[in-house]
Amino acid sequence: MTPQVREILSWYTSDSPGVRSNLARILNHGRLGGTGRLVILPVDQGFEHGPARSFAMNPAGYDPRYHHRLAIEAGCNAYAAPLGALEVSAAEFAGEIPLILKLNSHDLLAPETDPIPAQTASVHDALRLGCAAIGFTIYPGSVHRHRLYQQLRALAEQAKAHGLPVVIWSYPRGSALSHEGETALDVVAYAAHIAAQLGAEIIKVKLPGPQIEGAEAQNVYQAERIPTEPLAERVRHVVQSCFAGRRIVLFSGGAKADDEEILARARAIHQGGGFGSIIGRNSFQRPQDRALKLLGEIMDIYARPAD
Repeated sequence: MTPQVREILSWYTSDSPGVRSNLARILNHGRLGGTGRLVILPVDQGFEHGPARSFAMNPAGYDPRYHHRLAIEAGCNAYAAPLGALEVSAAEFAGEIPLILKLNSHDLLAPETDPIPAQTASVHDALRLGCAAIGFTIYPGSVHRHRLYQQLRALAEQAKAHGLPVVIWSYPRGSALSHEGETALDVVAYAAHIAAQLGAEIIKVKLPGPQIEGAEAQNVYQAERIPTEPLAERVRHVVQSCFAGRRIVLFSGGAKADDEEILARARAIHQGGGFGSIIGRNSFQRPQDRALKLLGEIMDIYARPAD
């Protein structure tokens, strides 16, 4: 147990030994094992966006085993996916990498201003498949957000009773927000804080932009001179919003971009005190050799001593 991992586990003293042991499994695995930093490969895009939009640019990705193997060969800390994908690959790669089962999903086959994903798997499924954690998406800003919070609380209570940490994808979206507001600094920080208050051990949010959505928030950000530039400062503020950095906060890979832009984002996350990335499309949509190279370079950034 490295000092970095021991310190992180000390933030979760209200959790059971089982939860903390599985959290340590994730923190100690892969190329970044023991550093306190993480890179997780999530592949739920087939359900969320459709198979062609997700995998046609790299047809190997139609097979869930490809993603599982990619996460292992890249040295990721964990691999996250919905039920069906893990049922295809979990037995073949049993014990080779910690798994996170996404318990809810939504599709794009009908218009949806206010997202309300369906529960598509259970805590029992996660235990059956040997997972180290469960994942769940909430949508602060949706009119259905309170229903999602309540559903999550029931699932989180059950998961933690069985020693499974909870990873929350907290994505502001819905009729209460402008499109630009979904990634506004105040909104992303608020969404991350909500996930922390709901009991997440690991929180995933999108990288925040410099804009401030709420009128009252604008007054506070100006009066308190909370920096909105550069990106590293925005990352720092989001991490601060999660109990002064006492929760693991990871950032999404973002919109499709070239390698240098993705690496620049990773440098900003590292400089701002973020704990790493959950990066999906910007890895698995590349050919395997390029994906492995990119993920390796991202991990090299996170492996460096913090500034």
